[in-house]
Amino acid sequence: MKLAIVTAYPPSKVTLNEYAYHLVKHFRQQTDVSELIILTDIEPNEADIHFLEAGCKVTIKQCWRFNSYNTIFSVMKVVKQIRPDAILFNLQFMKFGDKKVAAALGLLLPLLCKRKKIPTIVLLHNIMEQVDLKSAGFTANKISQKIYNLIGTILTRFILKADRVAVTISKYVKILEDKYNAENVILIPHGTFESLEKPSYDVPIGPLKIMTFGKFGTYKKVEILIEAVEKIRARTKATLEIVIAGTDNPNVLGYLKSVKEKYSEVSGLTFTGYVEEKDVSTIFEESAMVVFPYTSTTGSSGVLHQAGSYGKAVVMPDLGDLGILAKEEGYRGEFFNPTSADSLADAIQKIVLDPEYRTELEKANYAAATAFPMSRITRIYLDTFNDIKNKV
Repeated sequence: MKLAIVTAYPPSKVTLNEYAYHLVKHFRQQTDVSELIILTDIEPNEADIHFLEAGCKVTIKQCWRFNSYNTIFSVMKVVKQIRPDAILFNLQFMKFGDKKVAAALGLLLPLLCKRKKIPTIVLLHNIMEQVDLKSAGFTANKISQKIYNLIGTILTRFILKADRVAVTISKYVKILEDKYNAENVILIPHGTFESLEKPSYDVPIGPLKIMTFGKFGTYKKVEILIEAVEKIRARTKATLEIVIAGTDNPNVLGYLKSVKEKYSEVSGLTFTGYVEEKDVSTIFEESAMVVFPYTSTTGSSGVLHQAGSYGKAVVMPDLGDLGILAKEEGYRGEFFNPTSADSLADAIQKIVLDPEYRTELEKANYAAATAFPMSRITRIYLDTFNDIKNKV
């Protein structure tokens, strides 16, 4: 199979690029894939495709840009040239831009590929029905929210024209089937990025590192984490460090710089900036736990799956998709009220002061993560493509 994947790809700063890296890494090890062609937003010589493991040929085609109005034409031109046997879209609603028209035009691509009779699967990481538009940084205006939701409904109908639409949370399947009468929606778990050896569950000697990882500024706010750790320092003798790993959300550029200035007097506070793939393991392995300072959720969490694969305890807000995902896939952690620094401090402190409980959570999360390795997930996609071909 010559498989094309439409996605952002490292070192692109566009969302879902890290997920694409691991999809490619594991697709290329499947024996029935002869070539992977990545239709992406970066130049071929920039792409991180230097894998240690053996696998099929990987070709990079730069054929779209974030917020370009030409994406629909440039991608289809390349699709016509390469003539793939199947095509996978790694999507969320703002994949191709944060300008309405550019974003919407890009989401028409699965329909066009389906019309070319190319077996087409869309991996849809979020659905508009489950996005808090205010918290996610889109708009707080009620009328604008209604317009966004109307546009989202129209675009969802177009996306559902693909042969299959894969989502990572069972609730999404039900919503799409009930609202849109969809019969082509399938549940495929998010999967765990790395199939790692069983961790030691030890943390480095010295201060315990409380880490958060992501793109911050919209519904991911780090102030509450900093304030919660400060409260624990005042309550206990625990020696803690705060590690904020990642970058600004593209919609809120300058956010982390402003936080760094605001909390310049706080000790043991580290901002790593963008974390390259080769450094991700170090960030997780050195951490005592991973915290999710979110005010809302917009889909399945790659960071939660990463935390599990490294055997880490987690602290999560008691809301939305994270809670559903934890229950469905077996993740465990401490939950907190996303509006209360005291609640977050209590949750972190419980793990900090009880190493045995921390280890219990770590083991549970590693077990949950290793139940769905990315090798298994990519096999499911290939089997689904074969099923589509057999029904043509």
